[in-house]
Amino acid sequence: MRRDPADMHWVTTWTAMPQLTEPGNMPPEPFTRPGRVLADTTLRQTVRVTIGGTKLRLRISNAFGGTALPITRAAVALPAGGRAGVSAIQPGTSRPVTFTGRPSVVIPVGAHVVSDPLDLPVAPGANLTLTLYLATGQDSHRITSHPGSRTTSYLLAGDHVEAEDLPGATPVEHWYFISGLEVWSPGDAAAVVCVGDSLTDGRGSTTNGNDRWPDRLFDRLQAGPGAGRIAVLNQGAGGNRVLNDGLGPNVLSRLDRDVFAQSGVEWLILFAGVNDIGTAEATEAAQKQVAEDLIAAYDQAITRAHALGIRVYGATLTPFGGHLMDDPDGYREAARQRVNQWIRTSGRYDAVLDFDLAARDPADPRRLRPAYDSGDNLHLSPAGYRALADAVPLELFRHEPLPQGFGFI
Repeated sequence: MRRDPADMHWVTTWTAMPQLTEPGNMPPEPFTRPGRVLADTTLRQTVRVTIGGTKLRLRISNAFGGTALPITRAAVALPAGGRAGVSAIQPGTSRPVTFTGRPSVVIPVGAHVVSDPLDLPVAPGANLTLTLYLATGQDSHRITSHPGSRTTSYLLAGDHVEAEDLPGATPVEHWYFISGLEVWSPGDAAAVVCVGDSLTDGRGSTTNGNDRWPDRLFDRLQAGPGAGRIAVLNQGAGGNRVLNDGLGPNVLSRLDRDVFAQSGVEWLILFAGVNDIGTAEATEAAQKQVAEDLIAAYDQAITRAHALGIRVYGATLTPFGGHLMDDPDGYREAARQRVNQWIRTSGRYDAVLDFDLAARDPADPRRLRPAYDSGDNLHLSPAGYRALADAVPLELFRHEPLPQGFGFI
């Protein structure tokens, strides 16, 4: 639908899917102690926004915390050199974050909080530094994070929220507690949410390089018509499945939190299902069942999104020939082909993104192009993620109705 640019509203510009932190992704000692995590600790993290705005709000999540999460102080700043993954900030740019006018907040178990609006103009594609200080830490080893940040964060004992740098800080490649940023944007700004697994989360991409396929899609949108009006939100997570919990809750269960509750969403790209196929037993019956169940789940996601006026674009599943999940009898490959056939031909999606065609090797369609393979025959290289982004027609992100049949194979 058409929107008046003069009607300002909040639009989510960056996200990280909250997950329960696994033992191997917990903060290292001494930041993790018996029964308590990140006590008297400054946590500095950088994120790359997509669209910009005149002011912003920060979302902090305790979705999987075992106890209430006390945030003592928080601040937003511009990173040194505008770069991702650095511990230093630009002098004079740090701004305190408040919550209902207070500098601290206690987030109940399972909840998230949204900060007060902060008058800090943000440019499209800019990196921001988010710094949290936890005086007492969280009194639990069940904490919320996004392990696959592909971005370096920093931990340092003591309160250093406004410090221009954190010498001696411990680097970690995870995001903790932060789950979203919103910007105050013109009325015609909107968001597309990319839901998926490690292929969307960016395994195989460059640490601090922001070259996952959703990043590359935003880069393309910035260069096209309506630049600066389309936010691209990455809600992928390594190991995620559509039907069952695994590394993070299943896709159907997280649609409300990760898609429908985000501000300004008009489009959903659904690119998930490989892990369901890969973890189901490699028998003809089991793979036939998982394919049928995935199709039913996609149909449910489309129905729920359409009820809220959100267009849904389905991405075909990319090849995994030669990967550990590839079985010698080809039952999993048959399931992938069955699912992809439905995505392409069912007519249920508002458009189809043929990521399979974009990534596969023409000489051996069961496998990735060699240049697109990160090395494990499943996850893509930066060049492969660019190819996926290039396969997305930018015309899909107009506010006007799509021509009948547009985008279908």
